Amino acid sequence: MRDVRGAALYVKAALFAAIGVVSAMLILLRTPRISSALLIGLAIWAFARLYYFAFYVIERYVDPAYRFSGLLSWGVYLWRKRRRAAESAIAGERR
Repeated sequence: MRDVRGAALYVKAALFAAIGVVSAMLILLRTPRISSALLIGLAIWAFARLYYFAFYVIERYVDPAYRFSGLLSWGVYLWRKRRRAAESAIAGERR
């Protein structure tokens, strides 16, 4: 698969922003309350921090040799790491 570069990258970012704005507006139109707006803002902030953690902190500090391609890649990495640790523990008990 080819990397997304140039103008296509900006189109992709604009589409993500549009999805977020339209979704938040539809929620606020359905339940026009300050608490709804605050909860939407809190959810956006929390997911932005999770994204930062997943792609910056883990790649820089947890395992600099591994490059994640997305959240699914991160999940597979964690699953395999956990499985290897369990297999090592079982092999250690057998000795």
